[in-house]
Formats: sequence, structure tokens, C-alpha cells
Amino acid sequence: MSAVLAVVLAAVALLGPPRPPIVWKPIPFGPARLAETTAYARRHYGIDSNVLHPRAVVEHVTATSSFAAAYNTFAADVPDGELHQLPATCAHFIIDRDGTIYQLVRLSIMCRHTVGLNWAAIGIEHVGMSDAQVLGDGPQLRSSLALTVWLMARYHIPLTDVIGHNESLSSPLHKELYAPWRCQTHADWQRADMNVYRRKLVTLARRYGLRPGPPPAARPTGC
Repeated sequence: MSAVLAVVLAAVALLGPPRPPIVWKPIPFGPARLAETTAYARRHYGIDSNVLHPRAVVEHVTATSSFAAAYNTFAADVPDGELHQLPATCAHFIIDRDGTIYQLVRLSIMCRHTVGLNWAAIGIEHVGMSDAQVLGDGPQLRSSLALTVWLMARYHIPLTDVIGHNESLSSPLHKELYAPWRCQTHADWQRADMNVYRRKLVTLARRYGLRPGPPPAARPTGC
């Protein structure tokens, strides 16, 4: 390695991961939806606030073939689920198949994307139908890794708290006051696929001198 290259790599590591290009495309999140979010947090977490202090990142797959379909679902604040409650589901980011990163919600606001973790987690959706599709899509995967490692550095989130939606029940941050939902999760981003994703994430993190720590341990869920 040349002396010049060594200096360049050291400078990159010192600066940390850069903020990737992000397109701000907010969903409607006015006073009514903020109040709904506060009420949701009170019912499900015992927290009288809609403010998010990020401690984790949860990866998702939209199960749609287009960004527009996912965006419209999140933008329409209509009751859903067995409780027919508000607010509607949402995510902080959606990453399109071409790698474009869209931000829908400010990172200081809770977003309803993962039962038991909305109080603590940033939600990242990937346009697609399966984990494998995302892992095989170069532009989308590169954007996803860049966004996630930037969020890890910005909020000091360790690798153990970067999880797939399907891993939500085993997170030590998981809590749910509504008993019928305590074992609710989804099939997207299962552990085997997230292990592949996290290995790639570690490789990228180390380029910037980050020490992401170990992956999440398998924990009994009681479900």
C-alpha cells in the first residue's frame, strides 16, 4: 500500500460513513397523525410521546412491485389491523429497485412499522417481493447498506440492533403491552438472510473504521 493511499484510507475512516443521497418525499404527518401516534405509543408502550430516540434499525420488504404502491399505503392514514386503530403503518425510508432512497418521515418521529419496536426503531422498507430479491439487486442493496451504516454511525446503533422484521420478537428492545400482539411478527428478512446482509454491512462499516460489534444472538421469545 502506498503512503498516499494509506493517508486517504485513514482520512475516510476518520470522517465516518457519508450520508447517502436521500430524496425527501414526506407522507402526510400533521397534528392529527402525530396525536394518533402518541396515543398508539401510550397504548402499546406506556410512553406518552411520539418522539423517536433511535436505538435500532429494522429492515423490511414492501411485498409490492413499485415504490408508488408502498408510498400510497403509508400516506393513507386509514385504520387497519384487528383493532382498526390509527395511525396507519409507515416507514421512515423506502429504497426503490434502482437504489433511490426516499425518506418519508423525520427520524425524530415514531413510525408504525414493527410491532413491539416502533418506540425505538427506524424502519427501512425495500421495494420487492422477497429478501432474496433485495439481496440480488445490486443498486438497491448498495443503497441499503450505505443508508444503514450511516444510521448506525449517526445514532451509535450496534450491529446487534440491526435486525430483520422477522427477528423482532428476539430483540431485547421488544416490548408490547397489548397481549394479543406480543408474539406478532412478519416473514420478511428472516435470520439467515439477515446474516448475509449483516456480513456485508460489517465489511462496509470497517472501511470507515467502525466497530459494529457482534450480530444479534438467538434469544428465546416465549412464543
